Amino acid sequence: MVLSGYSRLVIDCNRPLGHPESVAQRSAGVSIPGNQGLSPADRSSRVDALFRPYHRAIAERLDARSHRPTALISIHSFTPVLNGQLRPWQIGVSHWRDPRLAGLLLGALARAGDLRLGDNEPYPIDNDIDYTIPVHGESRGVPSAMIEIRQDEIRTPAGVTACAARIAAAYRLIELQMLRLCERSQ
Repeated sequence: MVLSGYSRLVIDCNRPLGHPESVAQRSAGVSIPGNQGLSPADRSSRVDALFRPYHRAIAERLDARSHRPTALISIHSFTPVLNGQLRPWQIGVSHWRDPRLAGLLLGALARAGDLRLGDNEPYPIDNDIDYTIPVHGESRGVPSAMIEIRQDEIRTPAGVTACAARIAAAYRLIELQMLRLCERSQ
C-alpha cells in the first residue's frame, strides 16, 4: 500500500503535472487560498516533496513485483454532491482501456445487493486527467482499477471499517480470478 498522506488540494497526485487541477485554484466552486498566486518555485517544491516521492514509491513496489502476479487498485473518495448534482453511487469502480479488473470488482461488490455502484462513475479514467492508472497500471500491462468511495460512507470510523470490510470481502471473492488475470498479463 502506498498512501499520499496529503490532500489533493495541496497537490493532486492523480493528475498529470501539467493539468490545471494538479494544484487547483478552485475545487467544487470553492477558492483554495493556499493555491492562489503560487510561484513556480512553490509549485516545484510541492512536486518534489509530495508528487514525485509518492509515484516513485508506487513504481518501486511494482518494479519489485515485476515477476509476480500483480494488480493495481487506486482508492479515492468523492463528494456526495458536486455542482448541485446528487451523486447516488456509494462506491464507483473505474477503468481506462482494460475493464477486466474493474468488472471483477464491480461484480463482487454487487453480490451483497445493497450498494448503489457506479461503473466508471463518478469518474471514468482519462489519460489527460488521470495519472496513476494510465502510468503505473496500463502502461506496464498491470491489471488496474480505481475505486471511488462516496465521502458520506466513510465519514465516521464505523463507516470506514464497514467500507473497508466490503472492499476486502469483494477482493476475497475475486482473488483467484484476479490472480489468473494478473498471470495472463505478465
